[in-house]
Amino acid sequence: MKFLDLAKVYIRSGAGGNGCISFRREKYIEYGGPDGGDGGGGGSVWAEAVDGLNTLIDFRYQQHFFAKNGQPGMGRQRTGKDGDDILLRVPAGTEILDEDQETVIADLVNVGDRVELARGGNGGWGNLHFKSATNQAPRRSNPGQEGVERTLWLRLKLIADVGLLGLPNAGKSTFLATTSNARPKIADYPFTTLYPNLGVVGVDNTEFVVADIPGLIEGASEGRGLGDLFLGHVERCAVLLHLVDGTSETVAEDYQTIIGELEAYGGDLADKPRVTVLNKIDALDEDERTAARTALEEASGRPAMMMSSVARQGVTDVLRSLRGQIDEDRLRHRPQEEAEPWRP
Repeated sequence: MKFLDLAKVYIRSGAGGNGCISFRREKYIEYGGPDGGDGGGGGSVWAEAVDGLNTLIDFRYQQHFFAKNGQPGMGRQRTGKDGDDILLRVPAGTEILDEDQETVIADLVNVGDRVELARGGNGGWGNLHFKSATNQAPRRSNPGQEGVERTLWLRLKLIADVGLLGLPNAGKSTFLATTSNARPKIADYPFTTLYPNLGVVGVDNTEFVVADIPGLIEGASEGRGLGDLFLGHVERCAVLLHLVDGTSETVAEDYQTIIGELEAYGGDLADKPRVTVLNKIDALDEDERTAARTALEEASGRPAMMMSSVARQGVTDVLRSLRGQIDEDRLRHRPQEEAEPWRP
């Protein structure tokens, strides 16, 4: 299934039904009076975050969502039927933006969050509502209220606990494949990852979600490479894992490139907790490891960990460091298995 994190939709709520002008006419009954019923209300358009979705691919094949109109009122004081509502089912973490793509209408973070995007029109009054002592045979009714028509954008920001950052070929996808059951595409050329990937990682009887996004390059905030199109997926992360390729000859410059793009992106992304890791240490000897780690710590101003995803060196220590910076309410604890007595 193709990943899609931005979709444009056209919605319209239903119009209300018209009120009815009617008079009671039955044999042997004089002065029946007005009995026109009210029109039914138009259907509304809602959006709800549901479980089991992690992409907006459904909105690529259907962009128009129109709710039903209310039925007009009828004689004998019969009210028209209300129009049916329509529901847009979106993944948790979806932002609903106005047509300008800047004004946030709603942010559906949790499963079950629900918002009304367009309210249906009210039904018109029938002539029964206009009866009075001085106007006992009114010949007027109200038309139904028109529906609301809008153009909206849906933008998905994945719900993950850890976000992977780094230049292309820094080893992000390899780390995700090593620590989880996710199977992202891995190759020895830049921009292997074209779409974000999610994986569930476990350590010390706890689990958390890791998001791997396409690599950034210098000038990504200006649209170079894949740009910062996918940085929104790590906005909701509790901690960032910054991987730096230890085989690179410019370790410090590689680190500064990613930090500069985070600051250019804006928001509080650059201020989020980060774990800086020197990756691919299996390809370095002891002196090269020491030199690369020293250069990275001087550039970052913080301690740097060392790891090799391929050789599985230092992976558990990195996972434990990440776990320590994730709030307890975001972690998923595995149930402790009780030891059963041995039976023959």
